[in-house]
Amino acid sequence: MRIGVLGGTFDPPHVGHLLAASDACEALVLDRLLFVPAAQQPLKAGAVLASAEQRVRMLELMVGVDPRFAVDRSEIERGGLSYTVETLEELASSGRYPGAALFLLIGADLAAQLATWREPARIAALAEIVVLARGEAPAPPAPDGPRMAWLGTRRVDVSSTEIRARVRAGQPINGFVAEPVARFIRDAGLYQ
Repeated sequence: MRIGVLGGTFDPPHVGHLLAASDACEALVLDRLLFVPAAQQPLKAGAVLASAEQRVRMLELMVGVDPRFAVDRSEIERGGLSYTVETLEELASSGRYPGAALFLLIGADLAAQLATWREPARIAALAEIVVLARGEAPAPPAPDGPRMAWLGTRRVDVSSTEIRARVRAGQPINGFVAEPVARFIRDAGLYQ
């Protein structure tokens, strides 16, 4: 079994996340891709606006009934700062996916930061690291960091920051997020 792991704040999750996940599923022939919302992202402490439960619910609404995708609550349930190495260790030892090959999916913006994460060598031992490059030419791997594969994905210029700004400005977010997510944001009064 081949399992993709895509972590993030997802505040909110958007079509860019969904399209990159779809591209990764197809290119890497994944059996399942797990969206893993961070309880508290160490690099974004205090910057998350939606609650953990709201972010989980938006992810569930975004992935809908697509059997390729699932929302993994392990970091939310563990609480505190979320470290990728702990999540990968839990996935590898939990028995939920016995013998599965894990693929850690990260954005190109995070590739240069990976060496500063907790236990980057252990991360590389637990999962193949795949950098999702949005229409960008693959960069050469850092000579002193973990080995990373680069996967070109569709270029979708949308960000959670932009979506939150649009909501605050009273602008529509249709097309930026899945329709059920847009309804949830509106009904919950998020980002206003």
